[in-house]
Amino acid sequence: MWYFYVLRSEIDNDYYYGSTGDLKNRMNLHNKGKVISTKHRKPLKLIYYEAFLEESTARKREHTVKSSRGSRFALLKRINNEGA
Repeated sequence: MWYFYVLRSEIDNDYYYGSTGDLKNRMNLHNKGKVISTKHRKPLKLIYYEAFLEESTARKREHTVKSSRGSRFALLKRINNEGA
């Protein structure tokens, strides 16, 4: 199983988007400061994930969200409305 995931920094409330084959381990790496792009933003909270059968599909989803402002906006709106 492969995952596309969204983290929120509890320091600056900014978001991080990623993909991985081992979500639990990746979260541990993020929160231990072992991921360069998030080490200065920890602690991080997992706020959303999607599961995929293929790595390529998870990576494509990550790329789409990172490269399209509209996709990010729609996803964050979906995430924030789910918690309301």
